[in-house]
Amino acid sequence: MLKETYKAEIDDILSRYPIRRSAVLPLLYLAQKEEGYVSEAAMKEIAGILRLTPPQVYEVVTFYTMFQLKPIAAFHIQVCKSLMCALVGSDTLLRWLKIRLGIGPGETTADKRFTISTVECLASCGTGPMMQVNDDYYEGLTESKLDRILADLKRDGTSPLKSGPFMLPEPMKG
Repeated sequence: MLKETYKAEIDDILSRYPIRRSAVLPLLYLAQKEEGYVSEAAMKEIAGILRLTPPQVYEVVTFYTMFQLKPIAAFHIQVCKSLMCALVGSDTLLRWLKIRLGIGPGETTADKRFTISTVECLASCGTGPMMQVNDDYYEGLTESKLDRILADLKRDGTSPLKSGPFMLPEPMKG
């Protein structure tokens, strides 16, 4: 499990947080890195490490869209559905994706290459319609840009059209 495989990383994470429960997000990232999603077993283990109940960990997992409760495809496409993105075409973007991939939000292609999700905000209000694929932003999307991105991802797993990675700040050390 996590404790055996990542003991040094877990110890390092816990050392950065004076209040143990504050380490829940980094430990969830670690669990997701290991399995590709946060399993029930991982939630129970994290609860034990942090002296929380499993439902307390589950609440965090289900609140944040960056955590998955089931395996997802190699390319996780997230489309913002906030009002700002809706006004500039997020519904159109979802329609284009459905036509090209044959799936809608919450679904995965049969070949396990693409999963589509809708999220409330990707913090890119001025550059919509946009989507995040894994950790990369694709902004100012048009139908032709989307076609090129999907072709690039299918061919070699990356696209030069990406806008940049979404990065969480490192916690402050005290």
